[in-house]
Amino acid sequence: MSLKQLFDISSKGLLVNRSRSALTILGIVIGIAAIIMVMSIGKGAEGLILKQVQGMGSKNIAIEPGRQGEGMDFSSIFTDSLRDKELETLLDKENVPHGTLATPIVMQTLNVSYEGEGKRTTVIGASGDLLKMFDVDLDDGVDITEDDIRSNSAVAIIGYDVKQDVFGFSNAVGEKIKIKDKTFRVVGAIGKKGQIGFLNVDKMVLIPHTTARQYLMGIDYFNQIILQTDSEANLQRTVDDVTVTLRDLHDITDITKDDFTVHTQEDAAQMVGNIMGILTAFLVAVAAISLLVGGVGIMNIMLVSVTERTKEIGLRKALGATDKDIMSQFLLEAVMLTASGGLFGIILGAALSFLISIILSRFMALNWSFVFPVSAAVIGIVVSGFIGIVFGLFPAKKASEKSPIEALRSE
Repeated sequence: MSLKQLFDISSKGLLVNRSRSALTILGIVIGIAAIIMVMSIGKGAEGLILKQVQGMGSKNIAIEPGRQGEGMDFSSIFTDSLRDKELETLLDKENVPHGTLATPIVMQTLNVSYEGEGKRTTVIGASGDLLKMFDVDLDDGVDITEDDIRSNSAVAIIGYDVKQDVFGFSNAVGEKIKIKDKTFRVVGAIGKKGQIGFLNVDKMVLIPHTTARQYLMGIDYFNQIILQTDSEANLQRTVDDVTVTLRDLHDITDITKDDFTVHTQEDAAQMVGNIMGILTAFLVAVAAISLLVGGVGIMNIMLVSVTERTKEIGLRKALGATDKDIMSQFLLEAVMLTASGGLFGIILGAALSFLISIILSRFMALNWSFVFPVSAAVIGIVVSGFIGIVFGLFPAKKASEKSPIEALRSE
């Protein structure tokens, strides 16, 4: 029997019971659609995060307290290993010759109010170099100066959203705001900038780090130090200089005892990629369970179909069809069912992923891009066809083993 004849017979067998065929492949459709959605949304989220990470700047190095990475000691994450001494040492050209700018960072969510009305927002304590390092321009006013740092001045620069929420379209520079019951004078306002790294510039209030530590947070250490190199070519050398300098300063001889972590944009991007890859693989594995359920459903329905079509099997055998022909027919029906389910699942998953990307980009103002996972689509078709073979093999074998005489006698 030719492949075309086999295909025609299998197609007619499926079309006789359209509703049952559609319900049979529902598990496959849902499983493949879920896998497409998970991988598409996962890739979109990874792209969004990587764009934010890239905003950190290719020449910037982040130094954080605590040791992180493989086999890390979680108790070390909350250390206070970065203080004024570490900042001064890193600013010394003899220790880090290719460092150009550096700023410590402390941050906390605090209540910011104006004329009695307040809202909670992120307050960042840093130096005036922070805006330069992240290429952020002031829309109005002046930057934080070294004099402000030395004298613990109560001055503040506000982000775009903070200005709109507090002052609307009025001029904010020169006005007074309160942060945790301390009065600050607004000296600058930032134009709309959005997300840089993991910091939303539009929603922050920037003040001198000395003022933040002494009057607002009551700490004598930093949450982070950002250091900028003179060129990307010297980035890795500067990372090594920073690492050696801090180890010498802290008398660390065993690298597993580091009480600090040095990150670059590339490190952060790699970490994000690894995390998203693991998360996506886990979610795909969960979604794949529905494919197994769908496969069991295919086998069950095919067994019912074999029983219902016993007379048809007997008639075909009486007309010369071999056991191999019968087995191939029912096996092809199972593969056609699962493959069509896979195709519909890909279309449904892509459509839903596209709809979600539109909602996230247009209505939630995220810089989200729709990504169609071609590899997942190919794998979906292959896997669904494979499921048809695996779960269709037993019913097809049962059909081929029926005796033609007994089959023709059946009602």
